[in-house]
Parts: sequence; structure tokens; C-alpha cells
Amino acid sequence: MATEVVRPYEGIVIVHPDASEAEVKQLITKNKSIIEEYKGAINHVDSWGKRNLSNPIEKQRRGQYLHFTFKINNSGIAELERTMRINDKVLRFMHIRLGDSTDLGKYVEQFKKELAESLAKEKDREQKFAAKRAARSPGPSSGMYS
Repeated sequence: MATEVVRPYEGIVIVHPDASEAEVKQLITKNKSIIEEYKGAINHVDSWGKRNLSNPIEKQRRGQYLHFTFKINNSGIAELERTMRINDKVLRFMHIRLGDSTDLGKYVEQFKKELAESLAKEKDREQKFAAKRAARSPGPSSGMYS
């Protein structure tokens, strides 16, 4: 029997917002054990905390986001996705196969850099919007009856 090739993946999991910290840790531990069972390895796990969802999932407007990078073979990714589907605390998940030559360490560094830049731009946009809104609204002493 031929051995399966271990390939790099990136995964994002949205966990139910009411899931306890222990339940989230249990999910991470379960994923790690599946990955290691299928001759893979986790490169990094990052929790982004609770965030608003753009569209409600199962009537939930918020979710706890987890970001993983790991290496695993094809049968391992199938098992990982099977366990995600049957876990009640997982609202959504997505695994993306990266290029075979992807260095996961550099990939995560670049990802975090781009994420920080995106957050900075978003914050800047929000500040400009707030400044425009403040400039448009009349002050307390202005108006017709002052």
C-alpha cells in the first residue's frame, strides 16, 4: 500500500459563542490528536476570540474564531472534517489546502502581518467616518433657537 503524502493546510473554525473555554480547548485537543494520528503536525493555533458574523449561522450572530495551520494526509483531512460536522459546538469550518512547497512558519508570519494591516486600515476608516459624522452634526449651541 502506498503511503499518503502529507500536505500543508490552513483551517478556520467558527465555534458556538456559548461554548466554554474548556469546550474550545477540548476541540483543539481533539483536532490535534486526529492530525497526529494521521502522521501530521499542527504548526500553529490562534484564537481570534468572539466576533460578529456577517450572516447569522443557526440564529447566532456571534462566533468564536479559531485559526489553524497544519500538515496532514488526505484520509486525515477527511476524518478531521467528519468530526467537525458532528460536533454541535462547531458552527462552520473551512480547510484550505496550501501549496505543497508552502513554509507554514513564513505563511503564518505573512498572514498575521496582512491581518494587522487590514485591522489598521479598518480602524483608520472608522476614525475618518466618525470625524465626518461629528463635523456634520450640529453642536449643542448652534441651531435656530440659540
